[in-house]
Amino acid sequence: MAILACLLTVVPTILGLAIRRLRILLRFPSPHAAAGFFHPYTNDGGGGERVLWCAVRAVQDLCPGLPCAVFTGDADASPDGLAARALDRFGVRLLRPPQVVHLNKRKWIEASTYPHFTMIGQSLGSVYLAWEALNKFAPQFYFDTSGYAFTYPLARLFGCEVICYTHYPTISSDMVERVKQRNSMYNNNSRISGSIWLSRCKILYYTIFSWLYGLVGSCAHLVMVNSSWTRSHIVNIWKIPECTKRVYPPCDTSALQQMLPLERSTMPPILISVAQFRPEKAHGLQLEAFALALQRLDPDSIKPKLQFVGSCRNKEDLERLQKLEDRSVELRIDELVEFHKDISYRDLVQLLGGAIAGLHSMTDEHFGISVVEYMAAGAIPIAHKSAGPMMDIVLEEDGHQTGFLASDKEEFTEAILKVLRMPETGRQEMAAAARKRAQRFSEKRFHEDFTDAVRPILSATEGRHVQMSPLIE
Repeated sequence: MAILACLLTVVPTILGLAIRRLRILLRFPSPHAAAGFFHPYTNDGGGGERVLWCAVRAVQDLCPGLPCAVFTGDADASPDGLAARALDRFGVRLLRPPQVVHLNKRKWIEASTYPHFTMIGQSLGSVYLAWEALNKFAPQFYFDTSGYAFTYPLARLFGCEVICYTHYPTISSDMVERVKQRNSMYNNNSRISGSIWLSRCKILYYTIFSWLYGLVGSCAHLVMVNSSWTRSHIVNIWKIPECTKRVYPPCDTSALQQMLPLERSTMPPILISVAQFRPEKAHGLQLEAFALALQRLDPDSIKPKLQFVGSCRNKEDLERLQKLEDRSVELRIDELVEFHKDISYRDLVQLLGGAIAGLHSMTDEHFGISVVEYMAAGAIPIAHKSAGPMMDIVLEEDGHQTGFLASDKEEFTEAILKVLRMPETGRQEMAAAARKRAQRFSEKRFHEDFTDAVRPILSATEGRHVQMSPLIE
């Protein structure tokens, strides 16, 4: 085992030397002095997109003369349009619009393209997409803000310095353990979990993929991760702890605190859920728990409302949203449930300002930006008892409780009822403690930590003015 451990530690060095040698042999041209952000979906509206724009702004502040480009598969994306979106949706004002490199092969990273072996399919598809991107424009600094680690060796081959912000590991020991235990989830369907042989095959698949993931991840020059949970998994798999730094993601804490008072109307009490309509977000669990809480409320209690707020990336997300709406009708609570799709930042703030609690139910959420935003907005968080919310966010502040953690429908129901039955003074006290804790995850803190992390790599370009390549559209 000791020999194996030693071999694993030198693999990144050997791989780096091999890539450098191959680059010389193939005579790749020098990359352009620019920062390129590989973010194929610039319209997903989630926490990842906020990281993108805050990262672009931080690079612009650190190196004013360094051009920034965004690689995107959104055909309608334009420099001015993306800058306007960053401001309208996230309140991030860029110093100048980013250049745009349009990608035409994004379908190769769509999950729908790979009904089976989805992880390896999307990972190899990302290499194909990155090949298109880097052939169009190879930047000196390649920022991956979407988690496509399999593109790193290719970026190194093009002569790029690879910098990544990893929201969550593509595979983790928790995922492998669920397959071993034969638990059925969104990434382990009942057909596989019900078969011991299929489960064993999937464990072998995960083991091979995990090794490959560690190999490509080790090609990064700088790794930033968003939480303690993510860092522990990434260090365990990529094995480059000296290059791995925890940088909490940017959360809109200061603006929300300034705009939204803790005092708010509770007639009726409103619960809010902010998340993309993706399967892992487990919106159905929230809906079922809310329905059960309604049944257990005292007959003379004011009926609360539940507001789902999120964006849809594709057809599958739209279908998932429709199923939620249909389920609310089946539960006969549709008059108490609202759905808000692809709303503006201003409208989101308004909705947060009217909520007394915020729901989050994703298992092993790497961080949980929405949970922090609930806390900053004055809404008591009710979050899943795992990963980021449990390890970093919903912790005591100065000895005061800041929210609730739950694992299943029954626990979510009980947490909802506790908030609804709380006296107003108790609610405001907990909300105040939660708001204070949220300050640890502000955009200002992200800007400082991100800048400190990338400064050693980007410092060589400070003060230099470089014209953007005509290859960029």
